Amino acid sequence: MPPDLFGEIDPPHRLLMGPGPVNAHPRVLRAMSADLLGQFDPEMTGYMEQVMALYRPIFGTQNRWTFLIDGTARAAIEASLVSLLAPGDTLLVVDFGRFGLLLREIGERIGAKIEMLSVPWGETVPMDRIAAAIERVAPKVVASVHGDTSTTMAQPLEGLGALCRAAGAYSYVDATATLGGMAIETDKWGIDVVTGGLQKCLGGPSGSAPITISDRAAAHILARRHVERGIARDDLANGAGSRIGSNYFDLAMVMDYWSEKRLNHHTEATTMLYGARECARVALGEGLEARFARHAAAGRAVTAGARGLGLTVYGDDRFRMTNVTGIVIPEGVDGEAVRRRMRDDFEIEIGTAFGPLTGKVWRIGAMGYNAMKHKVLITLGALEAVLRAEGFACEAGAGVDAALRSYEA
Repeated sequence: MPPDLFGEIDPPHRLLMGPGPVNAHPRVLRAMSADLLGQFDPEMTGYMEQVMALYRPIFGTQNRWTFLIDGTARAAIEASLVSLLAPGDTLLVVDFGRFGLLLREIGERIGAKIEMLSVPWGETVPMDRIAAAIERVAPKVVASVHGDTSTTMAQPLEGLGALCRAAGAYSYVDATATLGGMAIETDKWGIDVVTGGLQKCLGGPSGSAPITISDRAAAHILARRHVERGIARDDLANGAGSRIGSNYFDLAMVMDYWSEKRLNHHTEATTMLYGARECARVALGEGLEARFARHAAAGRAVTAGARGLGLTVYGDDRFRMTNVTGIVIPEGVDGEAVRRRMRDDFEIEIGTAFGPLTGKVWRIGAMGYNAMKHKVLITLGALEAVLRAEGFACEAGAGVDAALRSYEA
C-alpha cells in the first residue's frame, strides 16, 4: 500500500458549537507541538508540579492531590469510582440525565450495590431528597454530575459534601462539562473527588482529565492497598498496586507517580500534559470570575436568540448550565436536516440529543474558546437561515437582535 494513499490529514475548519468537544484554543495547540520529554526528566516532573498548582484554583481547592489522569474525561470518572468503591459497597447516584446513568453503569461493573435517586430529565434533585436518600441507604459513595450536557441542567451541590461526611460517605462529582466555565467550589462544597475534562469549557482537546482528591478520600484510596486487599508492605515499597480491579485506573498507583516518590505507573502523556497546562494558564490568565461571566453571557445570548426566533428553550431556567443550551425542535421541522445544513452550508456543528430527548432537542454549546459574542451571533444567524430554508417561519434577524440585546443588557 503506498504510504501516501490517504494523504495528509486536512480536516475542515468547522465551528464546533455543540455540547463538546469545542475548538481548541490556539495557544493550547501550540503548546502541544513542543518537544517530548522523558517521564522522569526533572523538566517534565517540574511541569507536573506546575500543573498541580495551576488546577487547584480552577477546582476551587487547596487539595494536595490535584493532577491529571491520562485518558478522556471518562477515564477519570472510572478511576475515581473504581478506587473509592469495593464490590458490595453501596453507590448512591444522583441521577438527572444520561451521565447519571453512566455513573450507575460503572458502579455496576465494579460490583457495587446501586441506589438511584432519579428525577425526570430537565429537572435537578433537591438537596433534601439527597439527604433523605443518604439516611435511607447509608451509601459508601454518593456520586453526581455537576452539569449534564444531555439535559443541559446543572445540579446544585452546596451542602452535598457536608451531608456525605456526616454519614461517613465519600462524595464524587463529575464536572467534565463545567470545569473552567462555571464555578467549581470543591472545598466550599466539601466534595471529596471532582473530575473534569479539557474538551469543553477549558478549550482543549479530549485526552487528559484533571482530578482533585481530598486528603480524606486520598487516605481511603491509599489505605485500600494493605487494609482491604492484604498486600504485603514489602510489595508496596516495590510499587505494587492495590488490586482494585483495574491497574490503569488505580489512583493509588497513579498518585505514586505524581508524588515525590515518582514510582513508574505508565508512560506519561507528555503532549496532553502540555495541553492541559496551557488550558489552565489561559483560564487563570483571563481570570476565573471573568471567564465564568463570559460563559454566562454567551449562554444567556443563545437562550435569548433562540426565543427571539420563536423557539422553545428546554428545561428549567433556574438550573440551566451556562455553556450548553437545549432548544426544542419545532413541530414539522426535521432536526437532522437542520444540523446537516448547518454543517454543509455554514461549517457549524450543533448537537443532537439522545435518550428520552432523541429527535426532540438540539443542543448548542458556547464554551471555552467558542464562548465569544461573534461566534454566538454567527451561529444564531446561520440557524435562522437554515430554519427558514426548512420552512419554519421566523422574523428575519430576530435571533441575532435578541442575542445582541442580551449582551448589551
